[in-house]
Amino acid sequence: MSTRHAVAQRPVPGGRFAMGDAHGEGLPPDGETPVHLVEMRVFAIDETTVRNRDFAAFVAATGHRTTAEASGSSTVFHALVDRDDPAVLGASVDAPWWLAVQGADWRHPAGPRSDLDGLDDHPVVHVSFDDAIAYCAWAGRALPTEAQWEMAARGGLPGARFPWGDEREPDGRSMCRIYTPSFWGAPFPGEPASRVGVAATLPASALPPNGFGLRQVIGNVWEWCADRFDPRYYRRSSDVDPGGAERGGARVLRGGSYLCDDSWCRRYRVAARSHSTPTSTAGNVGFRTVGRG
Repeated sequence: MSTRHAVAQRPVPGGRFAMGDAHGEGLPPDGETPVHLVEMRVFAIDETTVRNRDFAAFVAATGHRTTAEASGSSTVFHALVDRDDPAVLGASVDAPWWLAVQGADWRHPAGPRSDLDGLDDHPVVHVSFDDAIAYCAWAGRALPTEAQWEMAARGGLPGARFPWGDEREPDGRSMCRIYTPSFWGAPFPGEPASRVGVAATLPASALPPNGFGLRQVIGNVWEWCADRFDPRYYRRSSDVDPGGAERGGARVLRGGSYLCDDSWCRRYRVAARSHSTPTSTAGNVGFRTVGRG
């Protein structure tokens, strides 16, 4: 492990696994099928996402200025900020529950009036793909390929919906941080109760690990992967350590976040895929890393 990178490592054994949606639950534009066998080498991956304290060490050492800081704003879920705050620049046309907030960045996850007090162990958010790559370059790490991410997230359970099996809440236990009306006060994407001053994320090490020792691979925050996104990629993917599509401007995101739920977005399943541009930032996007091969 890099001496600059303080996140605990978990080994993932090499071997073959079935990659993709075995339950037919994904949206066709996401390209979660066909299920295909992939042969992987042994690798090591972070137990948790990169935390605020880890990213702070990187910024202190390098002076890195994130994409959100350079642009002056990022997107925040509307329940986490007062809509009358002058920092609110407007809502997304396609997703009005997302507000562009001036001064929202990794240090200020809910806008300029927020800070990281008590959040050292929470996932860093408002980081772009470009920011994640910059961290990896400094730490001697890499972003996981999509195949590495999925194999690690499965924890050795072939074809399962979630890292622990097929039931979302086995024996009534909460296993991931996703959207729940009991916390937000309304079904998504309705009008949730204000959560100004409340952390939407859980500490990165909270909740039980999967079979390989990884925590919160689904829910909490989306995670950047190294691959370019192509919804047709699985049809022609390499069957040995695939590295993603050769072309495409968007990058893969995996794992879902605290805003995923069953009625709107089921992308917190292990097979689920999403994507965004390399310069996109939001209050529910972070990353974890792997060792360089």
